[in-house]
Amino acid sequence: MHPIDKSAFDDLRAHTSERFVAELVDTFMHEAPRMLADLRRARDAADAELFRRTAHTLKSNSATFGAMELVGMARAMELGGLVADAASDHSAIAELEAAWRRAAVVLQEMAGGC
Repeated sequence: MHPIDKSAFDDLRAHTSERFVAELVDTFMHEAPRMLADLRRARDAADAELFRRTAHTLKSNSATFGAMELVGMARAMELGGLVADAASDHSAIAELEAAWRRAAVVLQEMAGGC
């Protein structure tokens, strides 16, 4: 699976300005790592509401760019919530972070053309 759905990204570009897309990508580059940290913090504190809300926000923001792998993983976390096995949450967050890194590289390349 490609980290970014090019047609979704192109659609975003077609309906906004190039500058706005670049700003959105820049904002996402700064906010997503904070969201990943919030997911870890929520897991460690057993804060199910923060975990769900953060996963939801990451899912929604990822969908803006067509980062469908991130969307799917964040949706699973949002709907699944915290699980009794913290190691499972830790693994899921690590996988989400790896998917984020893949998407971030592609997003920055695509936004460079904005």
